[in-house]
Amino acid sequence: MTDVQTAPAPGGEETKPRRRINLGFDRFSGIYVWAVLVIIFSLWIPDLFLNWDNFKTILTFQAISTIVALGLIVPVAAGAFDLTIAGTLTVSAVFTAWALLDHRGVVFACGGALIVGVIIGLANSLVVVKFKVDSFIGTLGMSSILAAVAYMISGGGQLVLPEAGYYPFLDFARQEWFGISASVYYAGALALLIWWILEYTPGGRYLYAVGGNPVAARLAGVKVGRIIMLSFIASAVVCSFAGIVYLAQNANGAPDSGANYLLPAFSAVFLGATQIRPGRVNVLGTIVAILLLATGVTGLQLAGAPTYVTQLFNGAALIIAMALAARTARRRG
Repeated sequence: MTDVQTAPAPGGEETKPRRRINLGFDRFSGIYVWAVLVIIFSLWIPDLFLNWDNFKTILTFQAISTIVALGLIVPVAAGAFDLTIAGTLTVSAVFTAWALLDHRGVVFACGGALIVGVIIGLANSLVVVKFKVDSFIGTLGMSSILAAVAYMISGGGQLVLPEAGYYPFLDFARQEWFGISASVYYAGALALLIWWILEYTPGGRYLYAVGGNPVAARLAGVKVGRIIMLSFIASAVVCSFAGIVYLAQNANGAPDSGANYLLPAFSAVFLGATQIRPGRVNVLGTIVAILLLATGVTGLQLAGAPTYVTQLFNGAALIIAMALAARTARRRG
């Protein structure tokens, strides 16, 4: 893509138009950085990095992070924070494990976990919409309550599903189609659904309107409280589904199952808000951010970096993402 500019000559006459090449760094910088990381690790550790097994591992391990991030996109689009995403995943995983070990059946276990997600979303809505508590503080308090609920359900320990007796359920996430784990396809299907809702439905426009200017949205007739409530419910249900996939993938549920997904999800969503559609959260940008973060962390780990590099990388990415988002907001303003 090129931009044409015409500059006046010193004598007042216009010179020939100058063409300035625009490579889209403002929208696709994440893709460029991701490509650079791929090249670096391909040259640095080609035997470990450039192989099909490593590619499959990255996709499989990022499937749950992607599902959680997709759930987070919805309330953030409406201008609300949801810090219960990790707690919802945890409660869903331990509830499903408890129900299966108690021989309640797969339908009861999975259906009950999704209903629990609806209840969590309604509770978040009650705190934020009805009680007028700031979403950051309200969902932070709710996340502590969910940690206690997960501890009560699990008894403070791991609920492990024996491989032999629960193989049909475990196969839900572990089976492969065309060499790719089923959990990756679930994440892809959710990404398409949420992308379509946000970009092509009135609900998506209402979410962005509420997130952009709730006062103007209310004056335009949008039911702001209802939109925020529905966004919290959608987020919780998606994260409950992530908990089911997590349990099927790992065969155990524990009170800290979702602890490692909170920071990566926020990092991906806010870094993604600087990509593709700068200035607002979007699905495609979030996917780019997830691939970028996963490639960086995996490459460093394969190169022999210490285990804490994951938290370091994700934390730095979140700070950078927030700084870039603030810069974008100032430029748009």
